[in-house]
Amino acid sequence: MTIIYCYDAYCGWCYGFSPVIKKIAEEFQKEFRFEVLSGGMILPEQPQPITVIADFMKDNCKRVEELTGAQFGPDFMFHLNRAEDSDWFPNSEKPAIALCVLKEYMPDKAVQIAADLQYALYYEGRDLTDDEAYRHLLHEYNIDADEFYTRLRSETYKEKAYYEFQLVKQLKVESYPQVLLQVSESKFYLLAKGYTDYETFHQTISSVLIQIQSAQN
Repeated sequence: MTIIYCYDAYCGWCYGFSPVIKKIAEEFQKEFRFEVLSGGMILPEQPQPITVIADFMKDNCKRVEELTGAQFGPDFMFHLNRAEDSDWFPNSEKPAIALCVLKEYMPDKAVQIAADLQYALYYEGRDLTDDEAYRHLLHEYNIDADEFYTRLRSETYKEKAYYEFQLVKQLKVESYPQVLLQVSESKFYLLAKGYTDYETFHQTISSVLIQIQSAQN
């Protein structure tokens, strides 16, 4: 059985949800395989400066902080508070490609990788549309930089990212975070939709497992 975490690197609620899904992935690593899919939340036809969404993001970050306790770093908040001085053009494409590349190296660490990408953005203030935003992770994960950047810039991994965007649509996921349990090719259980605290999420998983066991008996 596979737990599928549908997220986007630019989703603030996913950032707040990161500690929850990491704890669940660690706790249930023997029961489930964990997969992370990028949703492609921000894919403008023409690049748009962060000024377009800065006010919305500021309000959203405040709500995420209040509900989840997540902290948004000052280097990130600069781009919202002084958006007119920012050179950011948010786009979900490159972090989705990076996730596809990194997952291939360490498929069992997909949840941690997604969390690391969001920490790089939301706390450290790294521009995820910049190739250099990922270099520090290569050292941390002991990945060859030349090999990583060749893959990051290849059409193959771009296609993988866009395949994930389509897969998320096929799963009828329209907001993030959303977590599904796949028990067969066509059977899914919804475990979480939107930010969900650890206790609620854990209880839902336990209840679903009981349902599955009952159905099998």
